[in-house]
Amino acid sequence: MIAGDIYIGSGETPALQPLAKLAKELQADYPQIHYHLFSGKADDVIERLEKGLLDFGILVEPSDIKQYHSLELPNPDRWGLLMRKDAPLSQKTTIQNQDVWDIPLMISQQSLATHELYHWLQKEPENLNIVATYNLLYNASLMVKEYLGYALCLDQLVYTGPDSPFCFRPLEPQLSTHVYLIWKQKHRLSKVPQLFRDKLIARLI
Repeated sequence: MIAGDIYIGSGETPALQPLAKLAKELQADYPQIHYHLFSGKADDVIERLEKGLLDFGILVEPSDIKQYHSLELPNPDRWGLLMRKDAPLSQKTTIQNQDVWDIPLMISQQSLATHELYHWLQKEPENLNIVATYNLLYNASLMVKEYLGYALCLDQLVYTGPDSPFCFRPLEPQLSTHVYLIWKQKHRLSKVPQLFRDKLIARLI
């Protein structure tokens, strides 16, 4: 009988979805496999991976992954602007950099080091109206709901359906971020995490 635990650390990203789907399918064949998820910034995920507390990490660019085995996950994350549906910019279908130069912005702490984002913005952080930083978008969305400002973020992390107060508008030109599953090079995975990894590789490659 195959039984055991899989420990996965990840930041907020919809790229986790293929892993969730695989976990559900494996559960039908191996009900004694259990999953343990840790959510945190890239530095926190790497620290726990190095300490042996995680089998896998999920990292978003521009994280340094050269010292790890890695597998690029499908469907890169798409950047955009989260806002209330009654916000003025909600009338636009896409957001251009000039649209955000003067509005109150909330931006993730990790993205402050993302050169690609500031290349798109064509502005340095000190020249933007950044009213708040965040590391969990859900908490930032509560600020958006109370009209503090707009959140620069990744798509599909906050519900924007018909009964939601929020909407999401992608950036133009489109800005996407690649996401990777990583695991340690000099550490042999135990049987259950290895099974999970091999099934995922077979599905994606």
